[in-house]
Amino acid sequence: MINFRTMTPWRTMTFSILAIDRKTGTMGGAAATGSLCVGGWVLRGDPRSGMSASQGAAPSTFWGEDVLFRMAAGETARTAVGMVTASDSGRAFRQLAALDRDGNTAAFTGSANTPQTGERPFDGGIATGNMLTSDAVLEAMSACFLNTEGPLGRRLLDALSAAREAGGDRRGLLSAALLVTGADRPPLTLRVDFHEHDPIAALRELHH
Repeated sequence: MINFRTMTPWRTMTFSILAIDRKTGTMGGAAATGSLCVGGWVLRGDPRSGMSASQGAAPSTFWGEDVLFRMAAGETARTAVGMVTASDSGRAFRQLAALDRDGNTAAFTGSANTPQTGERPFDGGIATGNMLTSDAVLEAMSACFLNTEGPLGRRLLDALSAAREAGGDRRGLLSAALLVTGADRPPLTLRVDFHEHDPIAALRELHH
């Protein structure tokens, strides 16, 4: 039987960012990709545990959910990522990033993902990606977030825009998503599942 939770007909190459607002404790993530429905596949979050972004050539939604479960049980982001990725036979084709409630981050990038790939941790967050035009994409994303002030959602969207301007996904973009969660507010989940021209701009319109 085919498990549609862990398989997709597209090679879901993606760039994403996870971050915490240390002043409010609000956590969030944003992602964009050159295939469809990035919000459904990549981003997961829970104010009781943290945030995750599960992506790569053969992404697993189980990874994103399982790492949140591990962090909710008290594991750090680093330990949780190690536990989730250790025994998966498809790990070479996957990429996972995690952010725990204390702002610690961790990531795993499988060796079979299409270059350019990588992770860029920064204070209170992490940027990850694969099938990128260059390493400058991750640098631009993290630098933009650190140098931008304002609400967390807007800073995450600005970081996505900076990544796109730096080169982004080698195929161009078709979908984008934003997820913001906090203990004292309902989650904000915005998704553009398909946009031929500029899904990040369309996502920004939804956010306004």
